[in-house]
Amino acid sequence: MDRSIFESYAGLEGEQLLGPILRDFAGKAAVVSSFGAESAVLLHMVAQVDKTTPIIFLDTGKHFWETLSYRAKLIDLLGLTGVRTITPDETDLAAHDADGTLHKLNADACCHIRKTLPLQKALEGFEVTISGRKRYHGAARATLDFLSIADDRLKVEPLAGFSALDIAAYMATHGLPAHPLTEIGYFSIGCEPCTQPGGTSADPRAGRWAGSAKTECGIHWTYNGEAIAAPARITH
Repeated sequence: MDRSIFESYAGLEGEQLLGPILRDFAGKAAVVSSFGAESAVLLHMVAQVDKTTPIIFLDTGKHFWETLSYRAKLIDLLGLTGVRTITPDETDLAAHDADGTLHKLNADACCHIRKTLPLQKALEGFEVTISGRKRYHGAARATLDFLSIADDRLKVEPLAGFSALDIAAYMATHGLPAHPLTEIGYFSIGCEPCTQPGGTSADPRAGRWAGSAKTECGIHWTYNGEAIAAPARITH
């Protein structure tokens, strides 16, 4: 994809970036959402533009039941009709994680089978991917660009410049419900075995893979099919 496309969206963020992207790439853009702690903001913005937008949710088989319930609630509340629930390949699971305990031995391998590979397949045919990552989450996300190119796709991060206060204000303004786990101390929410309560507004992902150097599952860090290692979490 030609990087000159960046000029068309220079200086835009949030709804001002998302709207033109979804209109210019109608049918060719997909949103990737975990339906996690802050997901309602981006999903609400999407619903204001086009409720039929493809939204890819990776059902790893390891999610909290609260996340699945929250997903159903947001789909109904926002009228989203393009949500696609993607699951891991049964053959891969049988070959590499038959007993469901791979996350204990090799979290990266578990993420690869349950997230990265299914997402790569789900994104076939799309030219643009959109996610709700933000710089204030730190580590590999601290230097996020609003627009980038990977695997010859345009990657769009409309919320890259949003702060925790921006997120809270947007949710309050639009009356968006919180993920139920945020009420008991979860600042960032992934798969149940690898997520624990914890984090702060300054370091919301502290409860993800706590005690390890891992900070990302890998779905955002590929280029032409090759994994790109994210910076490790600093541990003391």
